[in-house]
Amino acid sequence: MAASAAITSTHKAAPQDTKPEQVSPRRTFAFFCMVFGMFMAILDIQIVSASLAEIQAGLSASSDEISWVQTSYLIAEVIMIPLSGILSRVLSTRWMFVISAGGFTFMSFLCATATNIDQMIVYRALQGFIGGGMIPTVFASAFTVFPPQKRPVISPLIGLVATLAPTIGPTLGGYLTDLFSWHWLFLVNIVPGIFVTVSTYLLVDFDEPDFELFRSFDWAGLGFMAAFLGSLEYVLEEGPNHDWFQDKAVLILAIVCVIGAAGFFYRAFNAKQPIVDLRAFADRNFLAGSSFSFVMGIGLYGLTYLYPIYLARVRDYSALQIGETMFVSGATMFLMAPVAGILSRKMDPRVMMGIGFAAFAYGTWMMSGLTKDWDFWELFVPQIFRGAGLMICMVPINNIALGTLPPERIKNASGLYNLTRNLGGAVGLALINTALNSRMDLHLQRLRESVNWGRPSAIEALNAMALRFQSLGTDANVAAIKTLSNMVRREATVMSFADVFLLLTVLFLSLILALPLIEKPRVAPAGAGGH
Repeated sequence: MAASAAITSTHKAAPQDTKPEQVSPRRTFAFFCMVFGMFMAILDIQIVSASLAEIQAGLSASSDEISWVQTSYLIAEVIMIPLSGILSRVLSTRWMFVISAGGFTFMSFLCATATNIDQMIVYRALQGFIGGGMIPTVFASAFTVFPPQKRPVISPLIGLVATLAPTIGPTLGGYLTDLFSWHWLFLVNIVPGIFVTVSTYLLVDFDEPDFELFRSFDWAGLGFMAAFLGSLEYVLEEGPNHDWFQDKAVLILAIVCVIGAAGFFYRAFNAKQPIVDLRAFADRNFLAGSSFSFVMGIGLYGLTYLYPIYLARVRDYSALQIGETMFVSGATMFLMAPVAGILSRKMDPRVMMGIGFAAFAYGTWMMSGLTKDWDFWELFVPQIFRGAGLMICMVPINNIALGTLPPERIKNASGLYNLTRNLGGAVGLALINTALNSRMDLHLQRLRESVNWGRPSAIEALNAMALRFQSLGTDANVAAIKTLSNMVRREATVMSFADVFLLLTVLFLSLILALPLIEKPRVAPAGAGGH
């Protein structure tokens, strides 16, 4: 989940009207080094998704434990995203990013050396927390480095990086695991991480630290926010797998989440300098854009989760095969980025969003006809519509959300806006897992009613299987019953996936109906992609 970034830093930059029209090559190069660091941080959310089985075997972990390789990273990153804004103002962009990039690189090395699942979970949590600071710092720096007239060009570029990274994560992870080992999922960060850390230290000079902000730092708000977001992420990740509040840990953390939320919202409205500025929600377009961003998080992370799960469970694909199949969406996003940039300057953003939502909905509607035989080519066209829809939606959603806010509130509001995409991904994965489980149970019940001893067709199929197994010297009847049971479970699994894709289709079509409710933004501020 995922996870989208936040433009939370309000640096000591010159006022907008006094920014230089030309950006020095040194600053431009420094900024793009930071963008590359952000790419690594977002990529590492999903780079393990296609290789969890290999990591599980290498660490002798259980099926319940291995999911924490992703969950621990996401929980820690979600906490850091809103926190990084004030930290970058206190420490400066330079030192905030140096610490984040250096810490992320070191934790990547430790992840590669982990010998058991407990070590891996701790290292991944630290990797996500420290590295998560790079993502919002990059978006905030776009305000400092580039003048307003260049931001429409920077917006699709940064948005592409932030959205492409989780999409190609399974592809890159699959290749690395197949060609080398799962350790290279983390070792691949070492050399680029050192380069980004050193180049940022030497080249970034966007602002100065302001240690006076520590005097009014809202430590209580930080504690409540960590409890709120961390517990929420855990409940959403683990709830579907443990029958929600029937599990004691889920129930306790749900209570912690409610208490943390109450304290967080109280501090947000009463602290002298709150961790997150919530007043931006009073703007109708910001509220609408954040809502769209939330749903886009469901689409981005939901389908990045669904495709590999289907390919692994039903098609029995390897990590490499899953990666090759998922590459289609990433390639489409890359090719659509310049198109989205051109359209954003020539088209009403509401119309552009409608086209993107329709493309996304059409792709998921095609997937609602899923069968057990679908492989790369059947998934090819739906993935093209998914990638194109995401890129077309991303830039106008940003402009809708931030285009009607006063300039002095854009930076803090952008942090909150991008956090909604992370939370959308977490909520989406929880809803998708819950829907998969409930629809699986329903289809299993219906299929078992159809495949019973009273159905002649079922008896004929069972007898035919038994005849084939007799030649193998095994207990033919037991083998035939087991095979038929596996077939029923496989079909129920495929049908549950098709149902979820249909639900996603309805969700994105409903967004089109909401478009007339929003106003056309007056201006287009700097971009904010998400993950």
